Amino acid sequence: MKNYKAIGKIGEGTFSEVMKMQSLRDGNYYACKQMKQRFESIDQVNSLREIQALRRLNPHPNILTLHEVLFDRKSGSLALICELMDMNIYELIRGRRYPLSEKKVTHYMYQLCKSLDHIHRNGIFHRDVKPENILIKQDVLKLGDFGSCRSVYSKPPYTEYISTRWYRAPECLLTDGFYTYKMDLWSAGCVFYEIASLQPLFPGANELDQISKIHDVIGTPAQKTLSKFKQSRAMNFDFPFKKGSGIPLLTTNLSPQCLSLLHAMVAYDPDERITAHQALQHPYFQEQRKTEMRALGSRRKVCFSEHAMALEPLSNSWQISKDGRKQKQLLKQEDDHPKGEGPAHTMELPKLKLPGLTKLASYSSPALQSALGAGTRGKVPVLRPLKFMGASKKTDPRKDLKPGLQQCRLPTITRKGGGY
Repeated sequence: MKNYKAIGKIGEGTFSEVMKMQSLRDGNYYACKQMKQRFESIDQVNSLREIQALRRLNPHPNILTLHEVLFDRKSGSLALICELMDMNIYELIRGRRYPLSEKKVTHYMYQLCKSLDHIHRNGIFHRDVKPENILIKQDVLKLGDFGSCRSVYSKPPYTEYISTRWYRAPECLLTDGFYTYKMDLWSAGCVFYEIASLQPLFPGANELDQISKIHDVIGTPAQKTLSKFKQSRAMNFDFPFKKGSGIPLLTTNLSPQCLSLLHAMVAYDPDERITAHQALQHPYFQEQRKTEMRALGSRRKVCFSEHAMALEPLSNSWQISKDGRKQKQLLKQEDDHPKGEGPAHTMELPKLKLPGLTKLASYSSPALQSALGAGTRGKVPVLRPLKFMGASKKTDPRKDLKPGLQQCRLPTITRKGGGY
């Protein structure tokens, strides 16, 4: 930590505290997540799901960037240096008198679905999607806190306590850990409604009340859905029939396309619930897709123009002779390449340079396979190697054999009403 100066405390949770830090090397500001748990070895650090997930998922414009991992072998302290964001979604909507515009809501939700599509494609599901873990900076949204993530290839049941109650999917409430990556879409749907209306969709006081709140809104599920849940939990599913009042329209700025996507994200049966990739193709995001394609096309044009200008001095050197006549070779080129049929020179477009992305090296990480489960890929992007401070490299080999550590999460803002 000698290369960083502490500026102030951002927040604190059960497993860590977050500080605002300034780098003494480049002067930039970062968020430092200091773990409260003491670590005994490099292997224990590398086995943390949060570190392995961030290394695999970075770089992506909608995933929190991990810049550096600092581990002091002597003291056992571990710190994650991440990019500093302005606020989280809960801080954005807290205390607002009027909802955000639907254009702003659409912009944020499109980015959230992009982040979920990226992590699911890379074999990871988050398991704790909620407003406090969704960060924003200058209208750019990034998903953070991967301390609860799991591999989509790992086998249920999952026994750990996951997901904040208000955003917990029915399969998490009604089964003994038999759920999939689709739970992230349910949570995202709850966040969707909360951003649009400034009110939580299912604010249950406890697990039974949570199920009751869900049934009040979307009704009791079909018998075939309950049959799936009965196979994994020995409990009474004889819920009294409820038709459901429907998603409350607390705000008038929700379009039919918005409600259509919202209903698809909070489908009771996970098999009928929309995926993140399907959500990105929904008509609700039509304008976002068009804007994205236009931006991509303009970047390609700029890159092509810059490349073409580099070739211009070569052609200028043989355009006109001393007597003012055009060179025969130039005329031949114009005949061979008439206007409207593309450039005279075949060239490869340079790669796009998107803001905020860093080119990372890759290396094979056996720790990733053990931390995230079967089916993971062998190449893992590395942001920066671990740094060791003030300690000898000699360690007791017996210490490296200690079992895995507790998962670490970003601190959350305590909210009134029983949501946490």
